[in-house]
Amino acid sequence: MNVQERNKKYNDYVNAKKPKTKNFPTLIYAYIVGGVICMIGQGINDALMAIFPKMSIDSANAWMLIILIFIASLLTGLGVYDRIGVFAGAGSIVPITGFSNSITSPAIEFKKEGIIFGLCVKMFSVAGPVIVNGTIISIIVGLVYLFL
Repeated sequence: MNVQERNKKYNDYVNAKKPKTKNFPTLIYAYIVGGVICMIGQGINDALMAIFPKMSIDSANAWMLIILIFIASLLTGLGVYDRIGVFAGAGSIVPITGFSNSITSPAIEFKKEGIIFGLCVKMFSVAGPVIVNGTIISIIVGLVYLFL
């Protein structure tokens, strides 16, 4: 058996075993869940502005993000956010709550390895590259903006 024939058989086997995704319903679920997360954020923002009328919009936005991050971390710790992610797919990972989940999940998974080598090191295994790339890109964009 040659390599191409073997690869074709292997790919056929993998395609037969992998779960089938229903693309259109998954798209709808992602859209709805992402929208609901954003609506919750807007509701928190509106509630903060109503409770604290002298609060600036920027402060209310910052507090809303902090509250959303806390809620997502709490739901991740309780195992609820993972179920939301299975149902919604990208709808749960695109908002800031997905970023919170990507930091909290490894921290919970590796806590048994200790604070330094488990919690602190593994916490940024997924989110670390995002933070580094975001920082570098923002510096580059800032420099381009400065000189243009």
